[in-house]
Amino acid sequence: MEQSANVPAIGAHMGSTSVWTIPADSSPPAWLRELVRGYSPGADGRFTAALLWQRGWRDAEGSLLHDREAITKFLDFTQYSPTEPFSFCGEMRLACDRIHFALKKDEKVAIWGDFDADGITATAVLWEGLSHWFEPSSGADQRLTYHIPNRLSESHGLSLSGLDKLKDWGANLIITCDTGSTDGELIDVANSLGMEVIVTDHHSLAEQRPNVVALINPRSLKTDHPLADLSGVAVAYKLIEALHLGAMDAPAELLIQLLPLVAIGLIADLVALRGDCRYLAQVGLRELQKLTQNPQQRPGVAYLLERCKRTGDRPTDISFGIGPRINAVSRILGDASICVELLTSRDSKRCKALVDQVELLNTRRKALQRSLEEQVKRKLATMDLSTLGAIVLWERGWPVGVLGLVASQIAREYGKPTVLLSLDEAGGETGVVASQAPEAIARGSARSVNDVNFYPILESQRHLLSSFGGHPFAAGMGLPEENLELFAQGINQALRSQQFSQHTRKTIRADLVVTVADLGLPLFRELKLLEPYGMGNPVPKLLIQNCRFENPANFNIKDWRGGKVRYIKSIFELKDDSSTDPFPGIWWGHYRDELLEGRVDVIGELDCNTEKKQYEFRLEAVRPAAASVQASESQVDWILDWRQQRPARSPASDKVNPVVMETSPRQWIDFAPWIEQAKGGDRPLALAYEAAQADARTTWEMLLGIAKYLSRTGESVAIARLEERLGIDLRRDRGRLMELMGGAMAALGLELSWQGEQVSISRAGSGEQMGAGEGAIALFLIALQEVMFQQRYFEQVPVAAVAERARDWASTGFCLSTRNGLDRWKNYTQQELNSNENTN
Repeated sequence: MEQSANVPAIGAHMGSTSVWTIPADSSPPAWLRELVRGYSPGADGRFTAALLWQRGWRDAEGSLLHDREAITKFLDFTQYSPTEPFSFCGEMRLACDRIHFALKKDEKVAIWGDFDADGITATAVLWEGLSHWFEPSSGADQRLTYHIPNRLSESHGLSLSGLDKLKDWGANLIITCDTGSTDGELIDVANSLGMEVIVTDHHSLAEQRPNVVALINPRSLKTDHPLADLSGVAVAYKLIEALHLGAMDAPAELLIQLLPLVAIGLIADLVALRGDCRYLAQVGLRELQKLTQNPQQRPGVAYLLERCKRTGDRPTDISFGIGPRINAVSRILGDASICVELLTSRDSKRCKALVDQVELLNTRRKALQRSLEEQVKRKLATMDLSTLGAIVLWERGWPVGVLGLVASQIAREYGKPTVLLSLDEAGGETGVVASQAPEAIARGSARSVNDVNFYPILESQRHLLSSFGGHPFAAGMGLPEENLELFAQGINQALRSQQFSQHTRKTIRADLVVTVADLGLPLFRELKLLEPYGMGNPVPKLLIQNCRFENPANFNIKDWRGGKVRYIKSIFELKDDSSTDPFPGIWWGHYRDELLEGRVDVIGELDCNTEKKQYEFRLEAVRPAAASVQASESQVDWILDWRQQRPARSPASDKVNPVVMETSPRQWIDFAPWIEQAKGGDRPLALAYEAAQADARTTWEMLLGIAKYLSRTGESVAIARLEERLGIDLRRDRGRLMELMGGAMAALGLELSWQGEQVSISRAGSGEQMGAGEGAIALFLIALQEVMFQQRYFEQVPVAAVAERARDWASTGFCLSTRNGLDRWKNYTQQELNSNENTN
């Protein structure tokens, strides 16, 4: 039985192993705050004004970059003038002329889509838009069709088998959407088979323009062009718009009816929502919301909103509701064709049956994602990550459909770009032209972190890949099994050569500092002005300091039929000194035991739970309350906090003459001698120790390095020296941590010997226990994490808490000036520690 399956992940308390950053305090102009108030009556205005000021509406010197009119257009889409579609350097005109020719000559047209939400909605937009002219029919009279690659057996882009299929159908023209820009070789094959190609896409361009009729890709435009950030569905929409404006007779409502699909694809994809992108997402959300009132217009989308208990008026209804459900189909089934039918069909009964199927697939996706995440973390627990700039892992039989999701989770949690690959025998088609026998192919996904453009790094290894494509922060690929080791080495060498390591430390950024009293409807309305969020305009992260959790609980979520899903969430109430009323919160994928006790700092988002009809705080990171959040000196006048910055020496400071505590505490009793010395001499106590910067994972990596050295040299090390190097108390809790460390070493084929005050580590054999001992490593890491969380609390504890503990001790009559008093104090604090551990 796998004991570590449901234990908290290492680094679950993300704040404890991350760098938290907050923008420098700045004051936006008063007119900007007033402008915000005009669009959100009753709101304070300062929060949204501060975000606008932070996000590019001023230069480095604080001067205004954009005028009031530009900001008004950003906040109010009705003031924005969309860009006409014929801005693609003549390519759009070429595409329209070729489609008009196909219509005139009764040619057959095939749409080549993609299997993610952007590609599915792009396919649906072209299918529905072109159907007005190429009326769909059945049998030999059918003039319009679409083809979507199978996620589980094919790669993104064109493929030989798909081209053969369309040739047999009789296609004269292929129109791609959300793909095709780098498929020059296969486009030549299509041409040789008598099929011309129009590419509509938004992915990276090839160095040489493929042999196509037209290449409509916003990457061909200048980066500041209002169409430069369009996603695949938005490019497809612009093509239909161009056909409409090009005098090909079509009703005006056609373009309006397509807007909900555009919003779904845009928000579900990784694009910057600015310019026309932002405008299309905004008007699309407006039309999406109308479907809840008139579901017959697009019953499939209306049923999706109903199933995920959303109203369609917010981007999160797509990013957390519709988008994952559409993506779940290809992740589990491979074939996503039913999604196009679901999005475009007007048959209410058929759409309801499809939504039920999609919901079950999404439930299965959640379970697979959780299982794979646990497998990956167990692998990482046995690795020395300090030597790696990126995480590259593969395993036979890993579910391909959820690799990207888990890679994204791992990249965020471990602070390193991540590539996860599944190895299959005689893998499916990779999309390249080749005449070789099938071989084992690894296919998977890459995700970046901390704004590191990972695409060039991956592209530098293209000679090892059989397929490749994607964005700066997300990509998919396939490669032969024999190239895996070289690929992993090449990725890390490329990262080291470009010195990316300084960018891969996990960073959590807070945008605004608020209190619990600030949370609620007014703030929600104010921040909603910035929606829809996306790259360049992320969801605001709120920092609440010196707060606490109350009434925590956790449970497995349930699917739409009431069945439990193997995916956990915790709920809680958040409280601080700003308000007597607690505020509800939720933490997805975490257990209640991971919510720290006592005073904490938290980072999260303000969200609206439409099902419960309440606003809630969606937790993302938590840490013990920072040292900067403390009682004022008037409240604790005998304890000085020098932990952040020790004051320069001066005659005035010399007169203070405090007792300076420079040793970092690991438990309450470590404060005792310093408090006794200060009180006994009637002097202040200055806390001047430095908090440890290491986290559990870094400490494990350091331990691995020490273990390798000791096993190689046969030397031993004093326990005190080892504890000093690692920054932890290995002998606490009657040596339990040392015992667990011995088990972890055994899992790596090493033997730990502990005699007196010395520790030695030697090789125990061939390491055959490693597979069976992964649980032992996980248990040690969990215990190590708990110890470091507790130590970090004592390092960052507010001075008020130290003063309170000193008062408690004083009330017992203990005195450290005698040996008996010291022993009594130690016994008292040890009993208290044991009591706390038993309670936990």
